[in-house]
Amino acid sequence: GSLLLAVHFYSSARAAPLIPSTALGVLLLLVSALLAYAGIRRSLRSASLLVALCLTLSALWSGYGVILILAGQGALPGPGDARDALVPGLATFTLGLLLLAVVGFLCGEPLLGLVAAAMSLASAHEVAQHCSSSLGPSAVACAHLSVCLLGGYFALGRILRLLTKGSLALPGTELTEKKAQEQGRGSAGGTNPFTAPGLLLNMLSASVFCCRLLGVTHRLFLGHVPWLWAAGTFQIGICVLSYRAMDALMATAFGFTSILKFAAGYCLLYPAWQPKEPSLPTPFLVVFSILFAVLALFLSLQSPVDGLYLLVFVAYCIALACSPRGFFAGGPQGMAVAIFVSSALVALIHLYNVRARAKIPTGKGAVKALLARSSLLKLREGPDLHAPYLGYSKYADAEVLTYACSVLASFALTASGDPQAPLATVVIPWLVVAGGILKLLGGSVAFARGKTLESSAFILYSVMWIIWGLTRYSGLCGTARSFHAAVGIISFMLFNSFIVFCSLFLNTAWFFYSLTFMLIAVSFLLDAIHALPTGYDIAATLIFGLVSFYCFLAALASSTFEGCCLPMGRPMVQLSGVGAGTSKCLHLPARKASSVKRIADILRNGGTCGIPTDTVYVLVAACSRPDAVERAHRSKRQAQDRPMSLWISSLKQLEPARHLFTPLLWDFMEAAWPSPISLVIPRGEWVDFLGMKDSAKYVGTPQSVAIRIPDCSVTTHLIDLVGPIVVTSANPTGEADTTHHNQVYAKLGDKVDAVLCAGPSPENIASTVVDCTKIDSGNIGFFRVGIIPKSQV
Repeated sequence: GSLLLAVHFYSSARAAPLIPSTALGVLLLLVSALLAYAGIRRSLRSASLLVALCLTLSALWSGYGVILILAGQGALPGPGDARDALVPGLATFTLGLLLLAVVGFLCGEPLLGLVAAAMSLASAHEVAQHCSSSLGPSAVACAHLSVCLLGGYFALGRILRLLTKGSLALPGTELTEKKAQEQGRGSAGGTNPFTAPGLLLNMLSASVFCCRLLGVTHRLFLGHVPWLWAAGTFQIGICVLSYRAMDALMATAFGFTSILKFAAGYCLLYPAWQPKEPSLPTPFLVVFSILFAVLALFLSLQSPVDGLYLLVFVAYCIALACSPRGFFAGGPQGMAVAIFVSSALVALIHLYNVRARAKIPTGKGAVKALLARSSLLKLREGPDLHAPYLGYSKYADAEVLTYACSVLASFALTASGDPQAPLATVVIPWLVVAGGILKLLGGSVAFARGKTLESSAFILYSVMWIIWGLTRYSGLCGTARSFHAAVGIISFMLFNSFIVFCSLFLNTAWFFYSLTFMLIAVSFLLDAIHALPTGYDIAATLIFGLVSFYCFLAALASSTFEGCCLPMGRPMVQLSGVGAGTSKCLHLPARKASSVKRIADILRNGGTCGIPTDTVYVLVAACSRPDAVERAHRSKRQAQDRPMSLWISSLKQLEPARHLFTPLLWDFMEAAWPSPISLVIPRGEWVDFLGMKDSAKYVGTPQSVAIRIPDCSVTTHLIDLVGPIVVTSANPTGEADTTHHNQVYAKLGDKVDAVLCAGPSPENIASTVVDCTKIDSGNIGFFRVGIIPKSQV
């Protein structure tokens, strides 16, 4: 990327630049996409300043690239337009990259610090070139060339390290993997590595208005939109990554700030085709400030510094609400200066805390000490803080953001606007970004967490907000309404009726949430057929907004405090076997030794459990409990041609009966296990050595028994605690294998007492079953060829 810019500036004095602006912009967009990918992939392994550096440079070059494309296509015709468009972003990244450089030098990553410092110097040179004619483009090109040389050195060091498997590495290119592992990863409950890039993006959007207030740029216009929308787009991405890092509150905060960036970009884009400035709906901004304040209160319990930081956005929303000119007024631009300064300070704290051993205190310890004295409020902490009900997810819960977006979208509808100029009122960003894109994001995260009904509702509502927002508030349907729009709305209402019915089995709050959205859909329908009573749409949106606000508060409280502070209510209808999300069946995380011990206690007491293995999930019972084995046999509706098998944890359990096995069979068992290979061997007196008693009649056939040692540490540890277990697949006979703990209870219901949850199965194919009844004659057969092929057996 720097090489492209170096060539561009060296040749800029020529009549025909070597790389045209449009081509350079497209190339920078491609490079920025690769940089973002590199940063995200790096973040999955360990917390490093490389993550922040990649994402920051990616945001810089994406905005820069779009501005170059606009300039190349003649969209910035004025003599100073290109300068006014570029300076705010370049000034921001000069400071942001300088912060990265300082932290890199302080925290033992000098080469990354040098790259960031060189890039900061290049941006500073370019700002100076735009502001003073005494500095030529060659100085900017030299600075970019130094970035290119440093990047080449870093890349060469990493390539050598990869090719020599770590035996050869150039100084400064190690990235300190061991230190990162010692300090803990951001995704494991430590510092979120994506917070700092998100804060730098807040600086980027604020600098656009700071420069106008301070007179650095002459006006706000189309050339600033790429910076604002690049910052908003990247913040939505950082919102998703923060959910991946299990930081739900900061993810919600970045979702909120991205909405403001898209709205600001819309306001600057509107005068490009209309002579006047757009107006902002005051009620919406007041509600937005309230949501920011509530989020700041809860975030201050996690990090008081971040909570105080969000209060600046509360003041920003109030300033926007009080200014008829919105983003063009001096008051909001003054608050943008406060956002710029506070974002820089908080970003420096987060950058330092990601890598440093001695952290800068953020006040979390003081809050914990204060709440420890309270008997009413107790913070939720620990590795299971964001664990869903069924025990497995790569994402934190996004319901807080989704309910907040419902509030914002509903109050945005209270703006009536001018029917002759619908775009003059800023409603589309609130509806499309908040009600549509972010709600779609929340629905996707809910789906990833196994919340099928909630995700279906969120995705349906997001589609409704996007379609209706664009149709009604962008003037697509004009002053005349369409019969076809009414038919589409009726279809949405039918879908929502199904969601309302299903929410009866979830909880009371969700029933009212889906029911009040029906009021919104009805107002859309009445508007489409010219039958909307005066004030009905305002009343419907207010009711839905208030219900959504309660759900927002309840989700925040339940994710922050232990116990139910604001109840969502019980299911309004409960059916036997449905469970309504509150089954009696325990779901325990497999990564905990205490969970395995608890499953062992249940098995010893005569229970049946679903457990993970080296292949698919299985239903097990202890051999020492014939009643449990019989219950497992009945719950499975076991077919006579699919007998239950026997599992042990080690051949030592069969050692007392070794004389009953032929040497060839014993050697084959030693060679084959542990593995996903079940051996069907002749039934004999050896069965009695395992203490099966009356359970033996349910295992195998009168002539043979299938036996296996699984290649799964959790399963073998459980067998060590319980003794030999009887095993069958965790699904009714004839159905597909069970490959996730969610499916165990879904298929077997209350017939299973507990499920050990380990997420998706490592394999989707069951074990290979080998017939060893005639092995001594030199013959083996196959009842089933599973994960292990015949050739390997």
